[in-house]
Amino acid sequence: MDYEYILTRLSKMLSPKRLQHSIGVSKTAEEMAERFGGDKVKAGLAGLLHDAAREVPVADLLPRAQAFGIVVSDIEKAEPILLHAPISAKLAESKFNIHDAEILQAIFLHTTGGAHMSLLDKIIYLADVIEPGRNFGGLEEIRAMAHSDLDKALLLALDQSIAYILEEGGLIHPATIEARNDLLIKQRTPILHTT
Repeated sequence: MDYEYILTRLSKMLSPKRLQHSIGVSKTAEEMAERFGGDKVKAGLAGLLHDAAREVPVADLLPRAQAFGIVVSDIEKAEPILLHAPISAKLAESKFNIHDAEILQAIFLHTTGGAHMSLLDKIIYLADVIEPGRNFGGLEEIRAMAHSDLDKALLLALDQSIAYILEEGGLIHPATIEARNDLLIKQRTPILHTT
């Protein structure tokens, strides 16, 4: 499917504000892919579709995840909004005929992150954080770092997310901790990691 066709179909699934966010993430992801040697087309598609399920009512997320065969953790049962990412990946596949494993994984991980994130995973996670429509404390530092060091920018974004969740008394998904720890381990032992 081409970008314009996906955009037209998404406009029927998302509010104008959410659609603008998705377009912003898509464009930001394309810019980052170009900067860091990623696939611009995949980045654009993953960015556009990352929130396809974001406006599914919270009460419907758990049944929808179960219908798709998504394994749901206790944390996701307690915080069903986290399921919008894996459900968005399933919608990208089932409604938009996206079968590229890299794109689907990047959509799946865009909310929690995870260990051993690929270049595309990192780009989509960060593009979601720094797209032009976002505005929160500490964002400019993350945006600035995203121009020169993807991993450092991702670490800043993860730290900011964890701090916010702690401040709100929320549950931290283990995948977020795994993403952060993986980046720190790679920073501390760079000779062992070539990716």
